[in-house]
Amino acid sequence: MERKTFSVVFFCKKTKVTRKGVAPIYVRITANGQSTEIYTQCQVEPKKWNQRLERIPFRDKVSMRINQIVASYRANILAAYDQLIRENKEPTCFAVKERLFRPDADSRPFLTELAKYCDKRQKEVGVRITQLTSNKYHRLLRYLREDTRVQYEKDDLPLSLVDYEYIDGFNTFLQTAHNCNNNGAVNLLCCLKNFILYAIRNEWIEKNPFRYYKMKIDKTNVKTPLTKSELDLLIRKQMPNDRLDRIRDVFVFCCFTGLAFTDADHLRREHLSTDEQGTQWIHKPREKTAVMSRIPLLPYPIKLLDKYANDPELQVKGKLLPVPSNQKMNSYLKEIAAICNIGKNLTTHTARHTFACLAIEYGMPIDIIAKILGHTNVNMTRHYAKVSEANISREMQKIRNILNR
Repeated sequence: MERKTFSVVFFCKKTKVTRKGVAPIYVRITANGQSTEIYTQCQVEPKKWNQRLERIPFRDKVSMRINQIVASYRANILAAYDQLIRENKEPTCFAVKERLFRPDADSRPFLTELAKYCDKRQKEVGVRITQLTSNKYHRLLRYLREDTRVQYEKDDLPLSLVDYEYIDGFNTFLQTAHNCNNNGAVNLLCCLKNFILYAIRNEWIEKNPFRYYKMKIDKTNVKTPLTKSELDLLIRKQMPNDRLDRIRDVFVFCCFTGLAFTDADHLRREHLSTDEQGTQWIHKPREKTAVMSRIPLLPYPIKLLDKYANDPELQVKGKLLPVPSNQKMNSYLKEIAAICNIGKNLTTHTARHTFACLAIEYGMPIDIIAKILGHTNVNMTRHYAKVSEANISREMQKIRNILNR
């Protein structure tokens, strides 16, 4: 039986040193005794090249970039070889080289197909998914395009190259280049996983690269709500400028109503009404789920609505509150937390969480909270429920009163 051999070796071609003292880096592909060479478009000073490591053992920007290109070439060569094997084709060095520069037409372009899938998801908004979910798919596409340009210097890759290593590398890219926390990265990877399953159902690929890839939501990274005293402090504190004053008002409004950030942004005059008893209400379908939120307004949020009722900029936009972008809101909330000496990570979602936890702490039934928050069932509301020491103390006092009788 003929023995199959295959090797990939990168080397500095010292016989072609230029006047600038640099030599080209080549890769030699050898299969079953036959070899071919490819110029990597990289050059290096021969004394800097480490042949044993097949890389430049320095950490300057140029050296690291060359090492990235070398690693990318190696990954693509091995992927081309594996693809030929899977297709039961002879993986000669020349076949690998051809596959490297002219991917098989049967291997669909990854990002092109993902873009079509994103457009398909956009058409499902309001029927099967929300606009927020569709936005998440398009953000995934944007990050993947950026990663592909940086890591592979290409605009697209064959879908067959998306394997376990690729997914893990993209996960690292999300958490380093874009500062995504674990849960944020997992949410985007779940979108990618849905596309991969879609590709498998269409028989574009056979193996699922997510099969052994573990993605786990970090449940310890829980957003901490504000206490009543912290909320009171936030309301009373004098802000140094109008920008932060407006941000504080939006945040506090959400703390008193339980509205999600995007719902506060889309709040319009038609969502307000007054019942026969004179109580003002918000009746608004949630942007995320389209489930109706029914919120009786307390005096303070009414005061905030009145404050901005005649704001000319908001009147032009038809908005009731000066809600900025989510990114700006979260950034400014950090400033406010520092001004108020609140040692918590304030985000747009902290306000909704604060409302739910304070409502539970002060005895509001969880099914009523679910109606206000626009949840379809109380199990979703329990996610916000935080058993506070005040709750424990109050319930223990009830037991104490019973036992003392």
